[in-house]
Amino acid sequence: MNEQQGNDLTAFRRWPNRLAEHYRHFAVAERLLLTGHSHQAWPDCGLQGQQQAWLDAAQWVDDKWERAAARAAEVERGFSALLQDDDGHIALGQNTFELVLRFLSALDLRRRPRLVSSGSEFHTLRRLLGRLEEEGVEVVRVPSEPFDSFMPRLAAAVDDRTAAVLCSHVFFDSGIIGGNFSPVAAACDRVGCELLVDAYHSLNVVPFSLREHGLQRAFVVSGGYKYCQLGEGNCFLRFPAGCQLRPIATGWFGEFGELAQAAAQQTRYGAGAERFAGSTYDPTSHYRAAEVMRFFRDQQLTPALLRQISQHQIGLLVAGFEALDVDSRIIRLRHAVPAASRAGFLALQSPHAERIRAGLKERGVSCDYRGDILRLGPAPYLSDRQIEQALGIFAEVLGQFGGK
Repeated sequence: MNEQQGNDLTAFRRWPNRLAEHYRHFAVAERLLLTGHSHQAWPDCGLQGQQQAWLDAAQWVDDKWERAAARAAEVERGFSALLQDDDGHIALGQNTFELVLRFLSALDLRRRPRLVSSGSEFHTLRRLLGRLEEEGVEVVRVPSEPFDSFMPRLAAAVDDRTAAVLCSHVFFDSGIIGGNFSPVAAACDRVGCELLVDAYHSLNVVPFSLREHGLQRAFVVSGGYKYCQLGEGNCFLRFPAGCQLRPIATGWFGEFGELAQAAAQQTRYGAGAERFAGSTYDPTSHYRAAEVMRFFRDQQLTPALLRQISQHQIGLLVAGFEALDVDSRIIRLRHAVPAASRAGFLALQSPHAERIRAGLKERGVSCDYRGDILRLGPAPYLSDRQIEQALGIFAEVLGQFGGK
């Protein structure tokens, strides 16, 4: 495939979308999958990776781990490239929960009993921070709106009692991009606290450069279940080179390179990514992820191109919804913002969100909801025709709730 073909938006707009042939098992050309913000389809090559993991285990038994480690290293390099990270370390994990937990366990909350976050965080972080607050840790939640002043307000909340700032780049409940982290990173550097950025709703749909955000000394948590199409079990914690934190919640992989010294009185940590490592895991996810990352490279699906496709598709959804002219008491755009402020999904607010989602599902349109927020997430393998078809079904479902 030449570069011109790879960057021609027309090829992604027509039906079938030029990528559809690579997703035959998920049948993306025949289904209306508006779940791109939650769980994108996997390209067929992912199955080859899963099968190879089984075959390697059968052939090599316990010696499989050398081959599994090579796949894990390939996944680490892929994540580093997406972050444009030059010198950080990537600790892999099955999910963001265990990775955020490892990070929190490294903080000295006795000396600095204060954490700063936003009021719009994903449920794992919301729950962990809430539980810490019940144990006496001060948790400051900066309102995410108004969005244009969020980052300066987040930076202003940092003081010398703050152990860490933990915040998403894209808010899971709105799909709105929070802004550039540079002022927050500078505030954290000034008082000597840590910064953890969640980039799950950014990675591979909104280009996210550590350099552009001034995050070379920051921690970043993200994963591949959503826009990277890697499936479950492919999350990571990026942390800066030279980090000397001593997380409590790590496994024996955390000292894998130091096992000969394991009898030492003080808990030891290995070099590089081992500092935040876990323990024995199922390597199948990394086999699958390595294959999918190769597929993205072969298809020239760069973050910049994926952003272009996403903005076009989100634009179709916004224009199509507004053309329906539905009574705002039934459903409305949660936020009227410029296209550049939206990430990879469209958030619609409705007291009937659960019922609307059920009605769409009955008619073959897959999406999801969180509370009163209906979330519609396209993906690069969908054609314009499929999005327009989904909008037509959407209009039928909304018709059950009253007129304009």
